[in-house]
Amino acid sequence: MPQVSLSVNGTRHTVEVEGRTLLVELLREKLRLTGTHVGCDTSQCGACVVHVNGDSVKSCTLLALQADGAEVLTIEGLAAPDGTLHPMQEAFREHHALQCGFCTPGMVMSAIDLVNKHPEGLSDAEIRHGLEGNLCRCTGYHNIVAAIDAAQHVMHGRVTAQAAE
Repeated sequence: MPQVSLSVNGTRHTVEVEGRTLLVELLREKLRLTGTHVGCDTSQCGACVVHVNGDSVKSCTLLALQADGAEVLTIEGLAAPDGTLHPMQEAFREHHALQCGFCTPGMVMSAIDLVNKHPEGLSDAEIRHGLEGNLCRCTGYHNIVAAIDAAQHVMHGRVTAQAAE
């Protein structure tokens, strides 16, 4: 069986996989990182979004072998070692941007990439447009957009986390 070597959340892994194994399956089944969700199996919902080499990727669309040598960041790797939440996670908590929580990991990972790619800032309309590949069936997106707006200011150093609350 072929092997894939990759770094996930800063830890190096070499895993045997079938050629058809998807990255989301490797993360959930082989590495037991179950924060990355499988929602639709068609790449429509965004519940499986992770970062691969710094870019958000729907892990249900990428074969594990395609991630060979990659740096992968999942929702489990966002918080600091002491448990301090990433500013986007904190903003989602503060702004009640989740209900059932199923879409939240993928939404957070997509939002971080979106904000990182727009250091000049994003309007509410640009945030909504940037989230088009992520579905949430519970919140109606208003609080998600508010959370991303608050987090972008913290992530770009325009305000402190305490001021954003």
